[in-house]
Amino acid sequence: MAALSGLIRVMERAARKAGGRLRRDFGEIEHLQVSRKGPADFVSKADMRAERILYDELLAARPDWGFVLEEAGIIEGSPDMPRWIIDPLDGTSNFLHGIPHFAISIAVQEPKLGGGGWGDVTAAVIYQPISDETFWAEKSRGAWLHDGRLRVSSRGRLSDALIATGIPFQGVGNFAEWTRIFSAIGPEVAGTRRFGAASLDLAWVAAGRFDGFWESGLNPWDTAAGCLLVREAGGFVTDFRGRSEPIHDKQVLAANDVLHSRLHKLLVGALKT
Repeated sequence: MAALSGLIRVMERAARKAGGRLRRDFGEIEHLQVSRKGPADFVSKADMRAERILYDELLAARPDWGFVLEEAGIIEGSPDMPRWIIDPLDGTSNFLHGIPHFAISIAVQEPKLGGGGWGDVTAAVIYQPISDETFWAEKSRGAWLHDGRLRVSSRGRLSDALIATGIPFQGVGNFAEWTRIFSAIGPEVAGTRRFGAASLDLAWVAAGRFDGFWESGLNPWDTAAGCLLVREAGGFVTDFRGRSEPIHDKQVLAANDVLHSRLHKLLVGALKT
């Protein structure tokens, strides 16, 4: 059992406070004011309230750190200090349709030594308010669900594997690309799921609930915490070309080492057609 570090405690406390607000709002979704950010892309008062709670809590705990926020954008911190990458409500469409599958995602990203941009993600919390599950990870300390160690699935055969994905929707994503990939992977695996919250998809890969995950067209706040969780649970996360970066958002492929190789081969073949 790993003792929570001070940093993870700060992150979990903020997530739980914002999560309590989301639970209350979820019980009154018919009364929420909702607006459109774009086609089929919504923002509600719930997003903004949760983001404000997270910002206030984390700013009080680490006043020199910067922020990357889904709604408010980038807020610079002190030079050479880390920054928070936050999604206050991943799965907004689920939330607004009364589907109890959504999460808060918080990650810590370190600046590169000597400047010149941003480097590794070193801490992550993904909190599911409805199930009250806290997935967390720290670099080199493993991935955990509460106080239980997480490991990616050990399955090696595609025919036994349950794979998660995100499907393009109105105005977002590349249907033709997704269809080619699904046509290659779908017939080879035991099942494919689309649950609508990428952070939880990655957390569930880390927990061995899903055996793999692919999606494209995401944002850093969707995946920053989840990428670290999968890696610390013994998995692999790359883009569609097999390249490994601290955060994958535009293209994400995650699985254990054996399945990652097999899924990647299918994916690359599909994109060549």
